[in-house]
Amino acid sequence: MSNHPILNTHTRVIVVKCIFSMALLLGAVCVPHAFAAPALEGEIVFSSDRSGSWRIWSVQADGADLQQLSADDAEGHDVDPMVSPDGETILFSSTRGGSIGVWTMPATGGEATRICDGDQAEWSPNASLIAFRRDNRVWIRQLASGVERVISPEDWPLCSGPAWSPDGKTIAIAARWDAGNGIYKLTAKGDPPVKVYDKKGACEPHYTPDGVLLVYETESNVCTVRPDGTKNRMVTFQAGVQRYGRTSPDGKHIVYCQGVSENGPWELYVVSVKGGYPTKLTTGSSDMNPDWK
Repeated sequence: MSNHPILNTHTRVIVVKCIFSMALLLGAVCVPHAFAAPALEGEIVFSSDRSGSWRIWSVQADGADLQQLSADDAEGHDVDPMVSPDGETILFSSTRGGSIGVWTMPATGGEATRICDGDQAEWSPNASLIAFRRDNRVWIRQLASGVERVISPEDWPLCSGPAWSPDGKTIAIAARWDAGNGIYKLTAKGDPPVKVYDKKGACEPHYTPDGVLLVYETESNVCTVRPDGTKNRMVTFQAGVQRYGRTSPDGKHIVYCQGVSENGPWELYVVSVKGGYPTKLTTGSSDMNPDWK
């Protein structure tokens, strides 16, 4: 389904060679144009190859003030950013040092610190824990003590994309089976998983701020569904492929990336959570993995 430059959406296996082939295909670095969206507020962080290597960037939700946050002189590639609940720190995945790991850095950019092996990390609502993927299993780590434990079933294949509910009680994940991808809910206690939805290759779940909906992607569109599996609906209808949907802080809009095919190149768009005509936020190179704070 998805062809992430480092981490495939289904299996999210590290495929660094895809990054280099995409960079060769795209060629010269392009500078994006800002597209006016004056009613939108907040900051969007995302991964982009516009400086050559994949790095963490930010842009205001109205398209202004594009900035590169992670440094060009670091080895490897940086993707999958997520801003902490207090807005001060960014979690991200990086191949710095030659292996995939979970890292943090200040939200304004600066020195990065490696936390642990793994990728796809997400903050708990109180930022005391992170959920992340390692060896196709979902783990939880206490940041203060460094204590870790697995919460996905031992016999479950290819788990990915953990996402905390706003109340901290459940963690939505994607899991891949022979029949395709599905979305499931886990608990921090490791209770048996509960299926949410398993049609059309559903994956990449993320809760809306009020916890009423999960935003997720299929093979070509961004959709929403209630955590109990009801009220499933498609949000994006454009040509091409839409991926990596995340909700605005007020829960009214979704930022996502769109490509002409699953190989990109990707640009960021914003659309109402109810659907409708989207606003293009960036253009040039490839921009992916947005998070809105």
